[in-house]
Amino acid sequence: MNYDIIVVGGGHAGIEASHIAAFKGHKTLLITMNKKNIGDMPCNPSIGGSAKGIIVREIDALGGLMGKIADISHFQIKMLNNSKGPAVRSLRAQADKITYPKNMLKALEETPNLEILEAKVEDLIIKDNEVKGVILSDGKEINSKSVILTTGTYLKANILIGSENTEGGPHGEDRSNHLSDNLKKYGLEIQRLKTGTPQRIKSSSIDFSKMQEEKGDDELWTFSCDNKATYNPNEQQKCYLIYTNQNTHKIILDNLEKSAMYGGYVTGVGPRYCPSIEDKLVRFKDKERHQLFLEPESLYYDEWYLQGFSTSMPRDIQEKMVHSLSGLENAIITKYAYAIEYDAINPLQIYPSLENKIIKNLYTAGQINGTSGYEEAAAQGLLAGINASLKLEDKEPLILKRNDAYIGVLIDDLVTKGTKEPYRMLTSRAEYRLILRHDNADLRLREYAKKAGSITDEQYKHYLDKLTKIKELEEFLKQNKLKITTDVKEKFIEKNMNVPTNSMSYLNLLKRPEITLNFLNEFTKIPYNKEIQEEVEIMTKYEGYIKKTYKEVEKMAKLEEKQIPSDINYQNVKNLASEARQKLEQIRPLTIAQATRISGVNPSDIAILSVYLKKEYGKDERKRIFK
Repeated sequence: MNYDIIVVGGGHAGIEASHIAAFKGHKTLLITMNKKNIGDMPCNPSIGGSAKGIIVREIDALGGLMGKIADISHFQIKMLNNSKGPAVRSLRAQADKITYPKNMLKALEETPNLEILEAKVEDLIIKDNEVKGVILSDGKEINSKSVILTTGTYLKANILIGSENTEGGPHGEDRSNHLSDNLKKYGLEIQRLKTGTPQRIKSSSIDFSKMQEEKGDDELWTFSCDNKATYNPNEQQKCYLIYTNQNTHKIILDNLEKSAMYGGYVTGVGPRYCPSIEDKLVRFKDKERHQLFLEPESLYYDEWYLQGFSTSMPRDIQEKMVHSLSGLENAIITKYAYAIEYDAINPLQIYPSLENKIIKNLYTAGQINGTSGYEEAAAQGLLAGINASLKLEDKEPLILKRNDAYIGVLIDDLVTKGTKEPYRMLTSRAEYRLILRHDNADLRLREYAKKAGSITDEQYKHYLDKLTKIKELEEFLKQNKLKITTDVKEKFIEKNMNVPTNSMSYLNLLKRPEITLNFLNEFTKIPYNKEIQEEVEIMTKYEGYIKKTYKEVEKMAKLEEKQIPSDINYQNVKNLASEARQKLEQIRPLTIAQATRISGVNPSDIAILSVYLKKEYGKDERKRIFK
């Protein structure tokens, strides 16, 4: 059989890659070891979170599935940092561990041009450094024009509990034994990474009365800009907050050497920003307690997830640790926590399109690229699927810049800086986060999606309608004025606000920090729905800061335009520092802007490189160097 695109792995990256490739009309095969694990959530059954929720919005804006499926599969949802500025607001939903994968599999099975095969891929068909298909564990060959690897944590995976080391992927399932060795044979650099998961607790053994309730928001939310909320906010499932205590800490520290990590049994590097509980105690010795959340995994079975208590301690120590927590004194552990080690590639060996630099038409996405998290994986899968498709269509790849999307930041960090530990997206990684907000993901990305052919005409029309309404509301607020009558003055005084001395347009009034459209609605009927009003309010109130950000973007854009020829020989660039020469040769940045972000490449190196490029390529119009 011949396919246009083969996707290996049915996790969150594989889902998005296979769906979008098939949506774009390419004959696509998704190969997974177990169909039941498509869309599985082996760790926390949540979608979104700080920064991650914005990534889900961006995935949706570009035509992905994650947001749409999360909207119909959750039992609690809330906006994080809602009391803070719009740059850090982000949705987080507790997705049902049964419903989410079920809905995701249904969506894939209903996608035209997409087939799903249960099998294990152990090698690639490579000819002249170009991928031509895959080889299954039974020796069968399947041909394709492109291959996208989204293998998650299954490459030579080991489960670690104390001194126990068991071969197997998440849930102790079969692992891929030979694929990473074969990738190494083809010249890819393999690194060993680690992640982990906490215990699952039987609900009936938990004393919730000793815990602090964590409810969902009363306001209706959706990840997808195309969906309308269909849930009842009053029927959301509660979650609970507890804390570790000194007894918990003593148990862990007294048995530290028994954990897989501190006992010397772990060889992979774990995530800095999602550490195990023993790692937290060692790294943050000044903390008297650490937050933990009890969150249900599904409404269909009796297991709760102990968020924040990931560990690789032996089972008997885990029992003592859990029982030391308030409300869990009699807890029954249904699944013990474990660490998992797995192989990943060096992301410095991939282009911003996610195509491999060594093997043509081979794309990688998700944890194989060194990331952690469902959202980061799905984002990469979507871009890999789009770009593999665009290459088959003989079109330019979709490369999102750092000012376009968190997805752009994620991929740029991977291919420019690399990672030696599981990479997690944080708001602090995005220097332009004021313009990379939850509310404007579709405004930022729908034009890219239209050009890439990854959304429907109906979705694009919905986006254009939104743009029109935003402009109309801005014009309404600009043209209409508030007259300062006695009644108006009284309302301002009642709210402890400074009373305007003269009549003002509603738009100028809205620029005042204390004034909201909700307040102005007391004086005139503000048209359009909450979504349109929120967008206009944010753009109006933060207009000065947003303009300042775009000025910074323009400066960087000039460097993005200064392309570096693919055939450049850095040995010919005299006076470059040896580290800079090595890094430039390894990463081979596409632009001067990308080169500036490489660790070890200093401003003086950039100046030398710029002079060299202007001298050697300045007159070559085709290279578009220093126009």
